[in-house]
Amino acid sequence: MKTIMVDMDNVITDGSFKKYIEEFFDISFELDDLTEYAYVQEMTKADVKGFWNYVKNKNFYTDAPLLDGCFEVLKKLKEKYDVYIVTSYLWNETIDISGNNLSNKYYYLQKMLPFIKPEKYIFTTNKDLLNFDIRIDDRINNLNGATTKLLFTAWHNRSIPTNELKEKNIVRVNNWKDIEKVLLNNN
Repeated sequence: MKTIMVDMDNVITDGSFKKYIEEFFDISFELDDLTEYAYVQEMTKADVKGFWNYVKNKNFYTDAPLLDGCFEVLKKLKEKYDVYIVTSYLWNETIDISGNNLSNKYYYLQKMLPFIKPEKYIFTTNKDLLNFDIRIDDRINNLNGATTKLLFTAWHNRSIPTNELKEKNIVRVNNWKDIEKVLLNNN
């Protein structure tokens, strides 16, 4: 059975970083207007310490919905593949409170995707340490080593040219229905 690595943030859910940045700084913005992956660092630089103090006890996943189609497609994929959720929980800006994020991610996955057992959750910052046949992620550097590489479209990767993806044997997927077409309808 082939193995699949599925990233959590920006693939399964978007979490609440945007909401907390808007609350703390009393601003409003759209993720679609951003191009940089590190938007949190950019948008919080005016008061990094204050922002991280503000969010240190907040759960970024309490009200975070699954992205459209995620539940249904992951359930189908689990019937054909060995599916793992692989996600980072560390915040470089404040490592000391990252344990809360790990716990919040764990319980979110249990609640929202109960058919994927906790033994299939991997919390790591270095996905290159792991071998998978198929990788689904929103960052190109997390797709290395797989025979099937699916780049999930997010605000920060929309401008990557099609020819660059083709050179790296990467298929862009815009949503979970695209994943279903690639991994279930063509096999």
